Amino acid sequence: MAQWSKLRSHGRLLAETQRIGEKKGSKRHLLVDGRGVPLSIVVTGANRHDISQLEIVLDEIIIERPQNVQQSLCADKGYTGNPAIKAIKERDYIPHIKQRGEEIEEKKNNPEFKARRWVVEAAHSWFNRFRKLLVRYEKLNETYLALLHLAAAIIAFRKVGIIYV
Repeated sequence: MAQWSKLRSHGRLLAETQRIGEKKGSKRHLLVDGRGVPLSIVVTGANRHDISQLEIVLDEIIIERPQNVQQSLCADKGYTGNPAIKAIKERDYIPHIKQRGEEIEEKKNNPEFKARRWVVEAAHSWFNRFRKLLVRYEKLNETYLALLHLAAAIIAFRKVGIIYV
C-alpha cells in the first residue's frame, strides 16, 4: 500500500486529515477548596469532555473529607444535567451549578456577593506559572501527573503559609 504522502488526487497531494472532534494534547481536571488549594487532579486527553471525568475527579480527593459538615460543590455550565447532579449528590455535596451570566447578574444586584467559580480558574493560572507545566513536553502521563502533584504541593504550601504565618 502506498504512503498517504505519495497518493495523488487530481494532481494534488492528499494530506492526512484530522478527524472531527479529535484534539492533540492533554487536559487537567481540578477539584479545589474555597481558597484554590488543589484537592484532586486528573489528566486526560484534550478531546475528553469535562462531564465524563466528574466522578473520577470527585473520587480522587487526596485528603479526608469532614464527616459532619455539609459541603457545597460549585460547577460551571458544563456540569448541568441529571448524570452530573446525581454524581455530585451521591458524594454528599450540595450542587451549585451556575450559568455563565448568573454570577455577573447577582454581583450587579448584590454588591456583597462573592463569585465562586473564579477559584478554579485562578488555580489553573497558578499551575501555568510553573513553566514546565505550561507546555507539556513529557511523553508519559505518569511523569506529567507527578509534576502536577509537585506543583499542587507547592501551591498548597504557599496557601498554608499565608494563614499560619
